[in-house]
This record gives sequence, C-alpha cells and structure tokens, in this order.
Amino acid sequence: MLPQRKPLRLKGYDYNTMGAYFVTVCAADRKNLFGCVVGTGVLTRPQTEHGPTVQLTSYGTVVDKYIRQLHAFYEHISVDHYTIMPNHIHLLLSVSADGRVGRPGGRVGRPVPTAAAAKMSMVAQFVATLKRFSNKECGRQLWQARFHDHIIRDGADYERHANYILENPLRWELDELYIPY
Repeated sequence: MLPQRKPLRLKGYDYNTMGAYFVTVCAADRKNLFGCVVGTGVLTRPQTEHGPTVQLTSYGTVVDKYIRQLHAFYEHISVDHYTIMPNHIHLLLSVSADGRVGRPGGRVGRPVPTAAAAKMSMVAQFVATLKRFSNKECGRQLWQARFHDHIIRDGADYERHANYILENPLRWELDELYIPY
C-alpha cells in the first residue's frame, strides 16, 4: 500500500482568486541542475552590487527563458519576482482576475489547455506549462512532481516573500534545499 500524501493545496481555497502566490518548484531529486551560486567566498568578488548571484547552466537558461515568456501567454498571471537557484526556483505570481485558463491556445508556440488543465488552477497550469516546456526543450525530466505554494495574505507578507526571493542567493548555504556541489 502506498503512503498517503499530505495535500499541498489549501482545502476549499480557489487558486483562481485574485491575489499573489509564492511558489517553490524543486528540481528532480533536488539535484543542482540549474546553476551554481558564485561570489560567496572570501577571495571571490560578488558578480553584482547585490552580492552572490546564480550562474545558470544550460538547463537554468532554458527555465529562465520560459519564466520570462510564459507570463505573456496567461493574461491573468504576472511573474512579479523570481529566482532560479541551483536546485529549485521561487516565483512570486500575481493573479489579476478570475478565469480557468490563460489566453486561448491554438497558435503555434502557445500553451494549449487540455481537459486536465481545465480542472487546474491558473497557478498550477502556469507551473505545469513551465515544467512541460522546459522538460521538452532539455530532453529530460528536470522537476519533482509537485510544487509548494503560499497564499500571500497582505502587503507585508508580499514584501517579505519578494525580499526572500531577492536575497535567496545570499543565504544559499543556509537554505533548507542546499546541497553542496
């Protein structure tokens, strides 16, 4: 008998509701597929004025490309902030209006909603499309099956999560998802 999984979504909550969502998606087996954090050592100089940065691998570059492109295909979703870490990504998504699917598919290069997608929230559709497109281009399974989300409750919560995303490379070695290279 398979173990019972704990539900990750808040029971009874409509994830198509206007608001903001902090989303974390991990790499398959939490492997460092997407890059490495540089500029953290005593003898290394930070790559930016903000301190350590993530130097993306080819997989990380593909993920970055789709994060930047996909929000244009979902008229009710914007990617407010994001960071790609070596073995996970964080997204701060805003849903601007109710709706079960993004812009209608059908044109080449656009996500085409499936019957299964019609039952998914816009946030889940966005994550599923990001995973599907990046897996296809990279020719391998990059992602764990599920993702974690947090419903942003107010302006202070939004700012806390936006800062967490911005500062994530600074705290990489203290991160619960940290795995040495």
